[in-house]
Amino acid sequence: MALKDEIEARLRAAFTVQVLTVENESYKHAGHGGDDGSGESHFAVYLRAEELGAMGRLARHRAVQAALGDIHQRLHALALDLG
Repeated sequence: MALKDEIEARLRAAFTVQVLTVENESYKHAGHGGDDGSGESHFAVYLRAEELGAMGRLARHRAVQAALGDIHQRLHALALDLG
């Protein structure tokens, strides 16, 4: 399974998703630091979910990191828009 699909599946399993976009932005960083050549090193997540609405910014980020589990160890960068 592609890492993009795994990220999406874990977030959908953990939250009542209203809007979710997961973008692989690795191509923007080809040849830069953190690029491991896999094509799956940099991602951006736009997520709106019921559970996140009542949380503060830090709590939202922690909740998403917890939902992703070990995935963050396989990434160089993960941009989160959880507003």
